[in-house]
Amino acid sequence: MIDRSPFLRRGLLPVGNLMSALPIIGVAPIMVMWFGFDWQSKAAVVVVMTFFPMLVNTLAGLSAASHIQLDLMKTYGASYRQTLFKLRLPEAMPFIFNALKINSTLALIGAIVAEFFGTPIVGMGFRISTEVGRMNVDMVWAEIAVAAVAGSAFYGVIALIERKLTFWHPSMRA
Repeated sequence: MIDRSPFLRRGLLPVGNLMSALPIIGVAPIMVMWFGFDWQSKAAVVVVMTFFPMLVNTLAGLSAASHIQLDLMKTYGASYRQTLFKLRLPEAMPFIFNALKINSTLALIGAIVAEFFGTPIVGMGFRISTEVGRMNVDMVWAEIAVAAVAGSAFYGVIALIERKLTFWHPSMRA
């Protein structure tokens, strides 16, 4: 809908930019107060962190098709839906996958920060905060290493999926 409506684009992009500029260390406790200690607060923090990069990259990708390509689709009498699925979405796939790769690590960071503030007994964020209080630096570094490996694995899986789905794109020919 945002792609089709210039009004929504002009209205939601500044709001999304504002949301992405909020310090997550301040937003996470508020989300925990609003949504409680269960998974909903963690999901809210992850959504706040990942929505704007996904929105911006998707909109940039959807507008990546050249005017010549769009004019050709119009010449063929293609509807908006046909143009979207046959031209604009394929052109947007590299942008969407870039956003997914960025968001795979951002979501992990957001979930850990949310657990740091909002999980009384479980999770990596809880474990980090507990072990810092005990001055157990080895365990803190171990948690950080596990998070780094998990984030790298998520990134790698998305990169492999991207390679399989966008093999035709010039950026994949290396």
